[in-house]
Amino acid sequence: METSELLKKVRKIEIKTRGLSNQVFSGHYHSAFKGRGMAFTEVREYHFGDDIRNIDWNVTARFNHPYVKVFEEERELTVMLLIDVSGSNEFGAVGSIKEAMITEIAGVLAFSAISNNDKVGVIFFSDRIEKFIPPKKGTPHILRIIRELIDFKPERKGTDIASALRYLRNVIKKRSVAFLISDFNDRGFEDALSIVSRKHDMVCVRVFDHREKELPRAGVMKFRDAETGRSYWIDTSSREVQQKIKTWNSRHEQYLATSFSKAGVDAVNVSTDQDYVPPLMKLFRKRSN
Repeated sequence: METSELLKKVRKIEIKTRGLSNQVFSGHYHSAFKGRGMAFTEVREYHFGDDIRNIDWNVTARFNHPYVKVFEEERELTVMLLIDVSGSNEFGAVGSIKEAMITEIAGVLAFSAISNNDKVGVIFFSDRIEKFIPPKKGTPHILRIIRELIDFKPERKGTDIASALRYLRNVIKKRSVAFLISDFNDRGFEDALSIVSRKHDMVCVRVFDHREKELPRAGVMKFRDAETGRSYWIDTSSREVQQKIKTWNSRHEQYLATSFSKAGVDAVNVSTDQDYVPPLMKLFRKRSN
């Protein structure tokens, strides 16, 4: 992409996402995520009414008197964006292309984070880790992230969510708020999600296109798998084909719901033909209660 064209796109995304962040999301972001990260500060003697779960048993045994750990709210969070850049996100039959919506959502979250004085980092992944941008503060850093979101060209086309989650666990040692933004056209990541969610505050944002769930009955059509590159012909008017697609989607929806529930993570679904603001606002409000 030409530099001038890229700068125009960056500016356009900046104006829209910064505006949404300032006008809509910033306060809700603060109440949804601030205060959930608690840092250990000191140990003091136990007082009546203290939560017994905070008793420091090592210190208690040493002094033969109960002591509790004292925590305070972490004023600064680390926000990690795990961005799926696989081939399937180039699809968009109804509304926006998935990768365009992922870019806007990531931009809104990034600006919401820096307006609350948080650091933001990014992991771009396909079926491998494509790029890691360490967490930093500031508008120049966010604009760099947006440039990468718009212009980044992955080396691979597949999807491996589990490897992205393992990479997050290995490179970010401090607890973070991690947004996994993907179409979730993958399986086998449920164990990794459960493990990582014990350390990080995980939020899964699924971007999907309705046309992926139901094909039009338009006779024999040629399709190309964006991740494998394979082409094949499908009789979209076939009742058997339509039923197979319906069954696969139903099972995949159940797999995702079960995986998110077992891991205890918040999840939100955003379709490419809808405004992403209401679903995200609903998520933020739910977390604020």
